[in-house]
Amino acid sequence: MHSLVSQDMIDAYQRDGVTIIRGLFSDYVDTIRKGIARNMADPGPYAAENLKPGESGRFFDDYCNWQRISEFRDVIEHSPAGEVAADLMGSDTTQIFHDHVLVKEPGTAKATPWHQDGPYYFVDGRQNISFWAPVDLVKDASLRCVLGSHLWEKPVLPTRWLNEDAFYPDSDAYQPVPDPDAEGMAIAEWALQPGDAVAFHYWTLHGARGNDATDRRRAFSLRFVGDDARYVERPGKTSPPFPGHEMKQGDALRKDWFPVIFKRA
Repeated sequence: MHSLVSQDMIDAYQRDGVTIIRGLFSDYVDTIRKGIARNMADPGPYAAENLKPGESGRFFDDYCNWQRISEFRDVIEHSPAGEVAADLMGSDTTQIFHDHVLVKEPGTAKATPWHQDGPYYFVDGRQNISFWAPVDLVKDASLRCVLGSHLWEKPVLPTRWLNEDAFYPDSDAYQPVPDPDAEGMAIAEWALQPGDAVAFHYWTLHGARGNDATDRRRAFSLRFVGDDARYVERPGKTSPPFPGHEMKQGDALRKDWFPVIFKRA
């Protein structure tokens, strides 16, 4: 077990679908900031601006850039994230699925809509994890996670962030997006220092408040999978799409596209 991880954290992750890892990226804050600056100056093909005309601020996100942005690759290959992920997942290996940058400039009132990541992905399996790590002090614009939602019987229908319309055809396989505040659900959120990370399961319902502060809120997220990850078909185009992957239902994720970054001795 990595020194940043305790058995209580593992138990919380498995029970609640979320835990906090203080200082996970503390040695890489400047590296991540440089990578985010490069990403915003040279966005990838999946970059998005998530505000409608007339909405205040700026909400930028982009993903799948670690292979072209050396700072992101450095964090993936040399930070303790891979080992910590394996500890929390209960896995002998950690594969990188994708990176994700999310930036809310000061005065951005728009909240990140409630969602689960898993329904967007072509990944099946219980051994998975996301790390959401700010490189700015975060008090009120932090990630919010609904405790235990990774164990819900029916997943939440994924939506598009800009218009919040359904990502797939609505069906009985999915439940509508709930309103956790109105429904009185137990929600975890933390004030975070740069380099702290929220660790949460792909099936944990989560969102984030708008950024009404005078400072930016830059967050870097890494998505990993473990030993039991398998390719699964969804009822539409997934996000990220990873075109041309050639995987079939039940296949392990191909290691040339999704490298193993940690393997337990």
